[in-house]
Amino acid sequence: MEKLKEAAISVVPVMVLVWLLHLLIAPLDKTIWQFMVGGILLIIGLAIFLLGAEIGIVPIGQRAGSALTAKRNLLILLLSGFIIGFFITIAEPDVHVLAQQVADVAPQINRLALVIMIAGGVGIFVAIALLRIVIQLPLPFMLLIFYTLLFVCASIVPVEFLGVAFDAGGATTGPMTVPFIMALGIGVAAVRAGGGIDDSFGLIGLASIGPVLAVLFLGMFSNAESHVDEAAEIIADTGIFGHFWELVPEVAYEVGMAIAPLVGLFILFRIILLRKMTRYRLTRTAIGLAYTFIGLVIFFVGVKGGFIPAGTKLGGILAVKNGGLLFCTGFMLGALAVLAEPAVWVLTNQVEQVSSGTVKSRVILGFLCFGVALAVGLAMIRVSSGLSLWFFIIPGYAIALGLMYFCPPMFTAIAFDSGGVASGPMASTFILSFALGASSSLGGNPVTDAFGVIALIAMTPLIAIQLLGLIYAHKARRVS
Repeated sequence: MEKLKEAAISVVPVMVLVWLLHLLIAPLDKTIWQFMVGGILLIIGLAIFLLGAEIGIVPIGQRAGSALTAKRNLLILLLSGFIIGFFITIAEPDVHVLAQQVADVAPQINRLALVIMIAGGVGIFVAIALLRIVIQLPLPFMLLIFYTLLFVCASIVPVEFLGVAFDAGGATTGPMTVPFIMALGIGVAAVRAGGGIDDSFGLIGLASIGPVLAVLFLGMFSNAESHVDEAAEIIADTGIFGHFWELVPEVAYEVGMAIAPLVGLFILFRIILLRKMTRYRLTRTAIGLAYTFIGLVIFFVGVKGGFIPAGTKLGGILAVKNGGLLFCTGFMLGALAVLAEPAVWVLTNQVEQVSSGTVKSRVILGFLCFGVALAVGLAMIRVSSGLSLWFFIIPGYAIALGLMYFCPPMFTAIAFDSGGVASGPMASTFILSFALGASSSLGGNPVTDAFGVIALIAMTPLIAIQLLGLIYAHKARRVS
C-alpha cells in the first residue's frame, strides 16, 4: 500500500494535467480514455515494480558486487561487469522502444545493430566504472576525458545520428538497468578498502557515456535518411480494454526478455558467489523478481496502450495551435513526468540510505523536477525553431563539467547518475512521443528536431544536482 501511494502521487498529476488540456485546449477525443486507463495501469505497475526492485533486484546487485570484489580478482570483476551491463541492456525495454521509434522515422538505421551497439557500449563502460571504484580514479577526471572524446566523435558523424546517440545514453538507464547496476557499484564500494559513499555513485553516469559513443561510432559507417510519418490515433477495433489486452503478449515477451538475464545471472551468482545465501533470502529474492516482472508488464502495457498515442496526438495539436503553449506544456509535463520514472525513486531512496539521511530524497526530487522541466521546455523550442542540438548540449555540458571542480564529489557522482535515471521509460515513451507528434505536425524532420529530447533530459540534472551540492557545501561551511 505504501508503494501504491507513492506511485499514485507520481502519476496522478500527469493524468490531471493532460485531462485539463483535453478539456480546455487540446481535445483528444477517444484517446483520452486510453490515456486514463493507461495511467491507472501505470500506477499499479509502478507500485508492484518498486516493491519487487526493493526486495529482489537491489539485494542481488549488492551481494554480487560485494562477492565479486571479495574474490580479489580484477579480471573476473571487470569481465562480470561487462557481461552484466551487456545482457541487461540488450533486454532493457526502453532500449527497444527507442530503437523502434528510430526505425519508424529512419529505417536505414538497422534496429538490431543499434541495440547491440548500445548494449556493448554499456557493458564496456560498466567495466570501466567498476575499475574506477577499485583503483580509486577521480570521477571528474574520467568524466572530462570521456566527454571530450564523445564530443570529438559527435562533431564528425552525420547530423541524423546526433540526437539518436545522445538519446541512447538516457534510454539505457531504464527500470531494469538502474537498480541492478547501482546496487552492483554500491556493493563493490562497500568492501573496497577505504571505500566511502563518494564511490557508491557515479557508475550510472559513466555507463551512460558508453552507448552514446557506440551509436556515434555506428553513425560513422552509416548513411541514414529520415522520413516523416503523420501522428496517428491508435484505437483498436476491439475497444479500449481490448486494445490494452492485445498488448499483453507482446509486452510480456519484452519484459520476460528483460527479466531472463537477471534470473540467469542470479542463478550463476547463486552457484558461484552466493553459496551461503539462506533459503529465506532465496525465496524473498524469487518473489521480488516475480513482482518485478508483473509490475513491468502492467507498467509498459499502460505506457504503450495509453501514454504513447496520447503523447503523440497532444504534441501534434499543441504545436499547431501555439509555440508558447507548446513550451509551457512541455515544461509542466517534464516536471511531472520525472516523478513517474521508476528509476528516479530507486536512486533517490538509495542516496538517502547511503548518505544516512543527510541528503533527503524529496530535495533531490525537487531539483530533478526543475531540471527536467527546463529540458523538455528547451526541447520544444528546438522542435518549433529547428535549432541544432549543438546550441544546447555544448554550453550545457560545459557548465556541468565545470561545476565538477567546485561541487562536493558525492554530489557530482549523484548528479551524473541522476541524468541517466531521469531519462527512463516516461521520457522514452510519453515525452519523446510528444516531441515526435509536434515535429510531424509542424512538418519538421523528426530525426534532427525531435530526437535529442532525452539527451536534454539527461543533461539538465547534471547542473541542477551539482548546484544542490554547492548549496549543501555552503551550509556545511556556515555550520562549521
